Amino acid sequence: MTATDSLSPLTPRASRAAAVREELSRRTRSFTELAQAARAAGLNDRTRWFYLALFGGLVAALGGAVTGLVLLQDSWFQLLIAAALGVIFTQFAFLGHEASHRQVLASGPANDHLGRVLATFFVGISYSWWMTKHTRHHGNPNRVGKDPDIAAGTVVFTPEDAEAATGVRGWVIRRQGWLFFPLLPLVGIDLHQRSIRSLFTRRRVQGRAVELALLATRSVLYLGLLFWLLPPGMAFAFLGVQLAVFGAYMGASFSPNHIGMPIVPADARLDFLDKQVLTSRNVSGGWWMTALMGGLNYQIEHHLFPSMPRPHLSRARRLVRAHCREHGVGYTETSLHEALAIVVGHMNEVGLAASRTFRCPTASAMGRP
Repeated sequence: MTATDSLSPLTPRASRAAAVREELSRRTRSFTELAQAARAAGLNDRTRWFYLALFGGLVAALGGAVTGLVLLQDSWFQLLIAAALGVIFTQFAFLGHEASHRQVLASGPANDHLGRVLATFFVGISYSWWMTKHTRHHGNPNRVGKDPDIAAGTVVFTPEDAEAATGVRGWVIRRQGWLFFPLLPLVGIDLHQRSIRSLFTRRRVQGRAVELALLATRSVLYLGLLFWLLPPGMAFAFLGVQLAVFGAYMGASFSPNHIGMPIVPADARLDFLDKQVLTSRNVSGGWWMTALMGGLNYQIEHHLFPSMPRPHLSRARRLVRAHCREHGVGYTETSLHEALAIVVGHMNEVGLAASRTFRCPTASAMGRP
């Protein structure tokens, strides 16, 4: 429900504007009350021991994977190590995402330093690129023209973008729902190349020199170890499997969050609560889903309270659900397989817009529709 849902089109313009302002003000006050309840329950308190244990566990897992890589030497069982590294790097990415939101440490600069090391050195993705893109997304999720996550690319998220696609790209977009899972393994390559390219643009990039140094160090250590221990063919296969698992894991974790949820027109007026809740989807599954998705399964709560530590999101969920029920705000939560089915269905539905606007070039030349 938005601020204009209850207004009749016959209401005088001035009265409608006043009613919209009042409704937006009421929703804003209601969110303030929700935020105060979360703060009073201690849900914004830091959970340093959780993140310290998580980081320690991930470093131990990384050390175990490197040890396995060294011990196995010239063996195709190395591809199992590659798959494990894909999972480990994704978990580091989740932790870097949380640091970027100030969820880990109390100090903003300390979180930035930690996030830059986690994202750039451990994962191989530019932290400054991620922050720029992700901050814009959080400010206007699913809003046309403002959310970079729904900007047209290899795939599209709005019928208007689908209609504009032609040629090979149009062919892909018309089938983008069915191609969704086959394309997921390529997400990792796309994230790496886009973020690295961003460091070579002419615009000002915060921390450019540090990130380039961290990326170069990571590349020398990781690729050097691979090609020193393994024959070239096996080293390339190892790298391919690692990137494919990383891409599929990242894509499957982030795609259920907003795809298939309402797209907000560029000129729509929404209060903060509606803007964040109506465009987000939670994934049920409890603690194991939280571990699997790095807390992204509580997407609604994460968007409402982006600096809230992961261990507190489940408790926040109870507060938010009750608040949304009381104020008539739609709250969406599904299982993971249901969410992914909705994603595929939505991508197919959008892709069909390209099919509906397809015209045969020969028929067009003859003046036929």
